[in-house]
Amino acid sequence: MYTIGQVSQMFGLPVSTLRYYDKEGLFPDIKRVSGIRRFDEKEIEAIRIIECLKKSGMEIKDIKQFMEWCAQGPQTYVQRRELFLKQKASVEAEIERMNRVLDMLSYKCWYYEEAIREGSEARLQSMQPEDMPERIRQAYENAHR
Repeated sequence: MYTIGQVSQMFGLPVSTLRYYDKEGLFPDIKRVSGIRRFDEKEIEAIRIIECLKKSGMEIKDIKQFMEWCAQGPQTYVQRRELFLKQKASVEAEIERMNRVLDMLSYKCWYYEEAIREGSEARLQSMQPEDMPERIRQAYENAHR
């Protein structure tokens, strides 16, 4: 069993966030000893899932719905799986978008390294993608699609 302070440190979350989660009903079975919350492994795993879903862009109201489905038992497996499939697709799309951003940054780092080395952008401005080093060409093409 863990105190709220220990859990706060474990996850790098403010105590107020954990209290908020509890107030929102995300820890329906949390134990209290003399009014003090005691987190067991069930709540620890719930926090891992809550934080994962939050980082994937899900709102607390939807996370609360997920937790309610969990409490309802096996008849909600399909809804829970659909929720995770939707979030997975959303994260994959965001990763793809961020990979294009990263590729543009990589291309521009290379571009300006070359410009600094040559003292001019003249050659680079007229360069075609096929004349670029392979990894830079791939980054350029990904960033421009």
